Amino acid sequence: MTDYGDIVDSSVFDQLLEMDDDENRDFSKGIAKDYMTQAETTLLELDDSLGKMDLESLGRLGHFMKGSSAALGLQKIRETCEQIQNYGRKVDSSGEPLALSDDVLMEKLGELVKDARTQYNEAREWLNKFYKL
Repeated sequence: MTDYGDIVDSSVFDQLLEMDDDENRDFSKGIAKDYMTQAETTLLELDDSLGKMDLESLGRLGHFMKGSSAALGLQKIRETCEQIQNYGRKVDSSGEPLALSDDVLMEKLGELVKDARTQYNEAREWLNKFYKL
């Protein structure tokens, strides 16, 4: 039995594994490898957007990474990326406008991007171990 810990939503990841045709898990392994490549690029783009104080780009990138993380069931990073998306769009989790200055939003986004990188590293380590990469 695989230990998913708090990194992976087992119900989502197990559904992905059900799509594999063989014991090598070529299909899901390919998705995991693509995710890792995309995530590393997106994290660099998030850092760049932080440096430019580009809230719109941060929101867009957070949305993108939230979706790709959710597809693999990577729940911790998905939740953090949703927060990045929301702060970048200047809204709360229910879509209501936030009454925060751009400086405060950027400070919060800086911490969230740092958290996302840490959570991505945990997810990457878990995926590498699972797929023996």
